[in-house]
Amino acid sequence: MLFRKKMPRACEYCANGTKVDDNTILCIKRGVVQETDNCRKFKYDPCKRIPCKPKALDFSKYDDHDFSL
Repeated sequence: MLFRKKMPRACEYCANGTKVDDNTILCIKRGVVQETDNCRKFKYDPCKRIPCKPKALDFSKYDDHDFSL
């Protein structure tokens, strides 16, 4: 979920950090850190979280008759 109450604390989702490359975050408080690190100044920013893509639907169990009026 995007807006869970218990979010895992990670610099990747912190308002104080900016993504530099794939695994590195530039934090205002701690400098250059890994994206899985965290600290007491963690502040969750929901705009930085990218939700998982939904699973593709399986239409193989339907035939043309199911889609006609």
